Amino acid sequence: MKSTINDVAKKAGVSIKTVSRVINNEASVRQLTREKVQLAVEQLNYQPNLSARNLAGAKSYSLAYIYDNPNAYYIIDMQEGILSACKKQGFELLIHPCNASNKDVTTEVVNMVKQARIAGLILTPPLSEMPEFVKSLVDLDVKVVRIMSGDVAPDDLSPCVMVNDRDAAQTITQHLIDLGHTNIAFIAGDAEHMSTIERYKGYRRALKASDIDFNKDLVIEGEYSFDSGVSGAKKLMAEQSKTIRPTAIFSCNDEIAAGALFSARLMNISVPEQLSIVGFENSPFSRQTWPKLTTADQPNSQIAEDAANLLISQLRKQNKPLMISKYVPKLIVRDSTAQCLS
Repeated sequence: MKSTINDVAKKAGVSIKTVSRVINNEASVRQLTREKVQLAVEQLNYQPNLSARNLAGAKSYSLAYIYDNPNAYYIIDMQEGILSACKKQGFELLIHPCNASNKDVTTEVVNMVKQARIAGLILTPPLSEMPEFVKSLVDLDVKVVRIMSGDVAPDDLSPCVMVNDRDAAQTITQHLIDLGHTNIAFIAGDAEHMSTIERYKGYRRALKASDIDFNKDLVIEGEYSFDSGVSGAKKLMAEQSKTIRPTAIFSCNDEIAAGALFSARLMNISVPEQLSIVGFENSPFSRQTWPKLTTADQPNSQIAEDAANLLISQLRKQNKPLMISKYVPKLIVRDSTAQCLS
């Protein structure tokens, strides 16, 4: 038989109201009492009926993750991080994919927020980087936290968790330079994502810092996809198409890098002996290829959990400042990069 809040209260020796306060993570409960209730919850495997709680009162305990991103691994990591925070703090999560390029996307999300009685939203790129869209949600008196690329929040519309792609891209490009590479190509991700722009800026900054001339022919427009890596590497490495062939390729994410690696193999180009390839994000793509990819570790699950906790703290009015958390992805050197021999 499923345990009830009455069972928890009886086992812990407290009132039902106290159990409710602990479940809602209210600050007015003594630590010893809180621990007694939490122990009773665990022992009885009590699961609060959050849907009923939302309907019963004016306060909503539902968050929503709104996204438009073709990278399945990124989405899964984000969902896991947000769900982890929700589970710990007694919130439900609604996951809502949408098309950011759709002219009706604002109306779609606004209607969803109203109908589902959403208390707060977590946005990822490119939606988090659309100020008019964000403002329309904030105007509904709904709390919003954005995950964005950059080192400084672009405005004060909402709290942000920033990912410093530029510094990370400079570090990973510098790694290639330190290996003796000067003809370093760049395969871009989707142009509308700020991460593409920031990673490109980091790439350019590393070249400039080492007095390496920039060659626009080594930059390929692309998308965050495996196929984009395949076609991009093919263009770069086709002997008849370039006077300068790259000895290294910076790929805007691991999926692109995996595609570039596949393309190199089709052209009988040895990696890393003849061509070094780097990715970005440390997704499973980087570990499932052969050779494994040098990349930048972006802890997406932790970033998402950080964003969810920041959102919940705003909802509970815990008098915390509008923090801006910042992550800088760290270089991970694997087998896809080597000393330049040419």
